[in-house]
Amino acid sequence: MHKTGFDAEKYIEEQSKYILERINHGDSERLYLEFGGKLVHDKHAMRVLPGFDENAKIKLLEKMKDKAEIIICIYSGDIINSKTRQDFGITYDLEVLRLIDIFRKHNLKINSVVVTRYEDSPAVDKFINRLERRDIRTYKHYYTKGYPTDVETIVSEEGYGANPYIEVTKPLAVVTGPGGGSGKLATCLSQLYHEYKRGRRVRYAKFETFPIWNLPLKHPVNIAYEAATADLKDVNMIDSFHLEAYGTMAVNYNRDLEVFPVVKRIIEKITGQEAEYKSPTDMGVNRVGFCITDDEAVREAAVQEIIRRFIIAKCDYKKGRISEEALERSELLMKEVNAREEDRLVVTPAREYAEYKRRCDKKFVNVVVMAIEMPGGEIVTGRSSRRMVAAAAAVLNAVKKLAGIDDEKYVIAPNVFRDIQDLKENVLHHDRKSLNLEEILTALSISAETNPCAQQAAQMLGRLAGCKAHCTAILSERDEQTLRSMGIDVTCDPEYVTTNLYFS
Repeated sequence: MHKTGFDAEKYIEEQSKYILERINHGDSERLYLEFGGKLVHDKHAMRVLPGFDENAKIKLLEKMKDKAEIIICIYSGDIINSKTRQDFGITYDLEVLRLIDIFRKHNLKINSVVVTRYEDSPAVDKFINRLERRDIRTYKHYYTKGYPTDVETIVSEEGYGANPYIEVTKPLAVVTGPGGGSGKLATCLSQLYHEYKRGRRVRYAKFETFPIWNLPLKHPVNIAYEAATADLKDVNMIDSFHLEAYGTMAVNYNRDLEVFPVVKRIIEKITGQEAEYKSPTDMGVNRVGFCITDDEAVREAAVQEIIRRFIIAKCDYKKGRISEEALERSELLMKEVNAREEDRLVVTPAREYAEYKRRCDKKFVNVVVMAIEMPGGEIVTGRSSRRMVAAAAAVLNAVKKLAGIDDEKYVIAPNVFRDIQDLKENVLHHDRKSLNLEEILTALSISAETNPCAQQAAQMLGRLAGCKAHCTAILSERDEQTLRSMGIDVTCDPEYVTTNLYFS
């Protein structure tokens, strides 16, 4: 049984209370709240803070839906370069559409989408047209003239004044995006400029999750944040501004510390008065650290996340997605917490079983094995065969185990395998006959109509959510996404099962 170390209900209560305090502070008419990190499906937070609700932020906003509206930012370069959100395998422009759908489901008002640092490009214009034809207001913001040093130009009609004003009606404007570098801060400051030009007193704050400012600099949870952003070169640091102003230690990260003096000067120029914030930590609304209930549990979970990130980084390097520098940084963070790959409990059983099969028979020279850690802690393995891939075999074996079905008993009839393989080979002309995980799950669901054992096994699939898995070879994109959709946290060894450059 996994330990819980975080109080999700307390977090929603505390965070919403402090946001409301920011909204109602002084004579301010509106708060522009920059949302850092993932607003929905924050699986990183869920992994390092066991007990954290991955949708806590959206639930928090839902509580304040009468006061809030949402502005979504996306950097035009991310559209042009087809930047991908790795956990869902979709591009940032599609992530914007997905976010809009999610916000609507929670009855949150979508104000608009802002394309930041706009570049004239067919891909960008196509994206804008797609939104506008679905009646979603879209704005183009350009590179800010004079940024970051020439504050006089930045805070002028040539700088922020060149951007169109986004009409906002509610007291809380949530500014979010599909990922880092979306232009959220620039959009907030641009709005501050336009609001003050119209005689309205508004404020800016930042919704923060990581790093956690009131945890030690080298706490594993904060190190795990560095591991998650190794490719961005984010480094946690002591907030020197906070220390100087209050004599209190607080943790922030390099980008916020670097930009703070500029942001402070810009805000002072816009408002015509001394900035209310003396440090980047002051700008943040972050009550996460106050909701940790078991420090040992979150430390353990954070170390596991650092290991997970390193293993993923090795695969990403193999795929050409990250630089050698980013990989080396991930490895250094592993050493910082004195962790090994084998400390992820599913790694060794998968590797050992694969090695055992290879020793037994030469026909298993290319065998791939996946190990799954069951809800009760037991490890179940599955290997690749002519019938199915390793991921499919492992999931089948896991649900049979949970259902108490004998290992030798069929839950999918041999003729079903044969018919699907014939379809793949002779009709769809696939090179690989072995069934992927999605195909096996479909076959299991169909078999459940006539086979009681298959029905029992299918009913166990939901219990695999939250389980960890490891595969001895890089998974196909389809298998990886299917496992993620099931809620299974999977890592892989950086080895390809085939010499083909493309496999799906």
